[in-house]
Amino acid sequence: MGERKIVVIPAKPEKVRLYKVGIYCRVSTSSREQLYSMAAQVSQLTKSVNHTPDFILVDIYMDFQSGGTEDRRELNRLLSDCRSGVIDTVVTKSVSRMARNTVDLLMIIRELRSIGVRILFENEELDSSKVSDEFMITLVESFAQAESENRSANIRWGLEKRMQDGTSGLYKRRCFGYTKNLDGDLVICPKEAAVVRLIYKLYLEGHSIVAIIKELEFHRILTPSGKEKWSKQAVVKILTNEKYTGNVLLGKSVSEVFPGKKRSLNKGSDRMFFAEDMNPAIISRALFEAVQKERKRRSNVVTDETGQTKRAPKRYTMPKSDVEALDTHHSDDDEWTKWLRLIHGEEE
Repeated sequence: MGERKIVVIPAKPEKVRLYKVGIYCRVSTSSREQLYSMAAQVSQLTKSVNHTPDFILVDIYMDFQSGGTEDRRELNRLLSDCRSGVIDTVVTKSVSRMARNTVDLLMIIRELRSIGVRILFENEELDSSKVSDEFMITLVESFAQAESENRSANIRWGLEKRMQDGTSGLYKRRCFGYTKNLDGDLVICPKEAAVVRLIYKLYLEGHSIVAIIKELEFHRILTPSGKEKWSKQAVVKILTNEKYTGNVLLGKSVSEVFPGKKRSLNKGSDRMFFAEDMNPAIISRALFEAVQKERKRRSNVVTDETGQTKRAPKRYTMPKSDVEALDTHHSDDDEWTKWLRLIHGEEE
């Protein structure tokens, strides 16, 4: 019997899977320090991905926002790419970079896991595809969220403390009508102050907001932001700012408790701080109060017997004298003419 010939058929080499990687980085603001932080994140994670043989870097996603997933465009773009199969592996610096709170993070992890996408958290060395790691990810994020809540509470306390003792920089925040001197104190800007006085004068003469806007635009008076077209909001903001009397009211709006960030009108839920004579006055307090009283008279918001507010069917309409005034442009008003000349730089 002859010798058998054995031919060895080599095994086919196992095909190495290549993972399509997206790097996600986030910082809270676009300040210089945060820009350095973003650059460091991108550099570190890019180097890590490039040194992993089965990783192919597809894209880098960078957010410069501290909000939730709804207002982070790059995160939403990343999630969209994951859903369409462009990305199957997400690499990020830490758990806190991915989401603002535990609930949002778990929703992202579980959605991506359901479509076969994993998230690698470099600092914590955690992989969202491993069931055993989900608990650790939740735990780490819970601690991060608690730390953020404490930090938010401390910041709010510090802001209120400075408001209460009068040292808050918000008391000297510049608004239209004022500029700042070398010491950082508010001083009147004559040209802008003249615009403020004109608006108050027109309103108490009976002009509607729309009529005031027509007057301002007719005389080519620019808005606080330097635009030619005025908005109703810009005029109302001037008519309701008590700073023009020299007084300052802080705390008129409040922000949601962390992780919320939206601000709303403070209707008594939080404390407010009122300081008198914080800056030179552009108008008298009597004039300011007269305008507020007139605004209330014209308002079509009414309160019923149950205390609920609603819109009345009848709105304030411009009186006939107001319409006629649009054609005169106060040519016979010496004070009006003086203010206009000042605004347009014809008089110092």
